Amino acid sequence: MDKQAKIYVAGHRGMVGSALVRRLAAGGYSRLLTRSRAELDLLDQAATNAFLQQERPDFIFMAAAKVGGINANNSLRANFIYENLMVEANLIHGAHQAGVERLCFLGSSCIYPRECPQPIKEEYLLTGPLEPTNEPYAIAKIAGINLCESYNRQYGRRYFSVMPTNLYGPNDNYDLANSHVLPALIRKAHEAKQRGDDELVVWGSGTPRREFLYVDDLADACVFLMEQDINDGLFNLGTGEDVTIRELAETVMAVTGFPGKIVFDAGKPDGTPRKLLDVERMRRLGWQARTTLRDGIGLAYNDFLGTQTR
Repeated sequence: MDKQAKIYVAGHRGMVGSALVRRLAAGGYSRLLTRSRAELDLLDQAATNAFLQQERPDFIFMAAAKVGGINANNSLRANFIYENLMVEANLIHGAHQAGVERLCFLGSSCIYPRECPQPIKEEYLLTGPLEPTNEPYAIAKIAGINLCESYNRQYGRRYFSVMPTNLYGPNDNYDLANSHVLPALIRKAHEAKQRGDDELVVWGSGTPRREFLYVDDLADACVFLMEQDINDGLFNLGTGEDVTIRELAETVMAVTGFPGKIVFDAGKPDGTPRKLLDVERMRRLGWQARTTLRDGIGLAYNDFLGTQTR
């Protein structure tokens, strides 16, 4: 990418989008396009097309999406599939019509089958049933991948997709009603410490294994791929290492300084038993994550503390 290229980051106020803006700015890219939802509703096809036709960006990073944890995904199923399908269809088709040659689509590791061989390779996509609790969101993201592939094959575009593992970091969502497991644990452990509780209640059995990637590492990987002139394809983004939910909760407790014990609520769902990505494709290209889980949780906790004083 040329440093003077015009780059549109869709969803720049979210956790992923804001990390992309930080990474691009640090890399010397000065012509960044951003629009808040109040300024541009990506569910509105006409407004999206008009924006892209007027601005004609050289590159697009698609970080705009409706996201949430297991409870939000399972209870707002129609919202998750509709909004994500509409946003990605409007942006990808609009980008093509505006002559945008290069686009990075942000997906999710939940696109892979629930009972998937571990670690999960990119070619395992569509080889088995999805996890029921987030199936609508996963189907929408799979459609986005196929949109990119289809515009590449039919029109010669160079749109690629990245599948990040569980993300966390600055600008995360700490609302217990719809957050992901790690920010939820950070908030619950902090508040339990503030109240002087003896216990930290954690959903499920504690046995599922999860992989976590610090969001600034994700942003670095996306920019790396765009700078490498990657034309198409699907790329897993993760650390290549996972932990049990129990181990994750113990690390959060250590970082936040909560001295109590863990109590598991087995009445709540576990989700997918294990979800570890094979990241060999990225390693062969010369990229790997740099932030350890312990260090990343420390940075995320500092971010959470900052939200308490704003």
